[in-house]
Amino acid sequence: MAAMPGTGRRNPMSDEPQPSAMTAEQLAARLGTDRAPMLVDVREPDEFAQWSIPGSRNIPLAELASRAGEVATDRQVVVVCAAGERAKRGRAALEAAGIAAVELAGGMAAWASVYDTATVDLGAAQVVQVRRRGKGCCSYVVGAAGEAFVVDPTLETGRYLAEASARRWRVTRVFDTHLHADHVSGGRALAAAAGATLHLNPADGFEFDFEPLADGQRFTLGDAVDVGVTAIATPGHTRGSTVFQVGGRALLTGDTLFVDGVGRPDLAERAEEFAADLHRSLRAKVLTLPVGTVVLPGHYGDAVAVAPGVPVAATLGDLRASLPQLGWDEAAFVEWAAHRATPRPPNYDEIIRVNMGRGSATAEETSRLELGPNRCAA
Repeated sequence: MAAMPGTGRRNPMSDEPQPSAMTAEQLAARLGTDRAPMLVDVREPDEFAQWSIPGSRNIPLAELASRAGEVATDRQVVVVCAAGERAKRGRAALEAAGIAAVELAGGMAAWASVYDTATVDLGAAQVVQVRRRGKGCCSYVVGAAGEAFVVDPTLETGRYLAEASARRWRVTRVFDTHLHADHVSGGRALAAAAGATLHLNPADGFEFDFEPLADGQRFTLGDAVDVGVTAIATPGHTRGSTVFQVGGRALLTGDTLFVDGVGRPDLAERAEEFAADLHRSLRAKVLTLPVGTVVLPGHYGDAVAVAPGVPVAATLGDLRASLPQLGWDEAAFVEWAAHRATPRPPNYDEIIRVNMGRGSATAEETSRLELGPNRCAA
């Protein structure tokens, strides 16, 4: 049966004609499910190596026609490029070879701006994990008794206000776990929009007004029982890194501990000193908490499976078993963590400058600065 004009060939997953493009939001809703498509990235290998959607197969556009046999025909195929133009040509090349395909509308630039959410129920409180899929960044809305705290917000402030409003929560406090190096913080903007108090650890040297955090400081959500949020200073990734314990059951770990690794200590160019601090923070503060504590990280890497509606999370007991670094002594940990040669996050210096309060960036400049992976894990 012939395809409808302008729609491409028929989708192998159904008998319905498929459109020529898929949005980044539609893609995010399918990844991690049995409807996940094959992703064919037609950028050049150096572009692909810098940043890609997990699970993608790189077949440069110039080679696509001759390598069409590598493309699956039993599931939907999505062609990916930087901004969309090469993907259009890639889709045409595959269709000429008899393979139905759609392009990712807007390419990697659109993927960089996709968000989804997952919720962790802590009984009296809920934690909404807000995930920026293209960056592997997680931020959090913690709410109970009509009140909400937001941790590590991006500049998409409306998303956090909407999540809170949908649950009849009012945002009263905003926190950053540390001085971010991979994306521009939305902490100041969200606090201003919500009329909330902005709390930061002064050890990271911010140059604007905020309410200083102290180690062990406790905050209560509304009048709820047993829903305290406690700040725990965990220097290592940055001097002011802080994790937040929620209701004694969950830990928002920022870039101190991930479900697939630990934070990198070398971004401040004092790698051995910061690695030793990180080891002490993990061993003396984080790992002394109950093994059933749910770790909710600030980032996740490409190897972490992400599914719609399922939080990126693990218990401390799970991480003790899966991350051998957590059992190493200080000397071994410092040797490993301080000497791993990995690139910094893209535009590191400019992002740090903005987040410290030494300058600002327009929306267009921010979009440019934030393109690329997070690279905050050791």
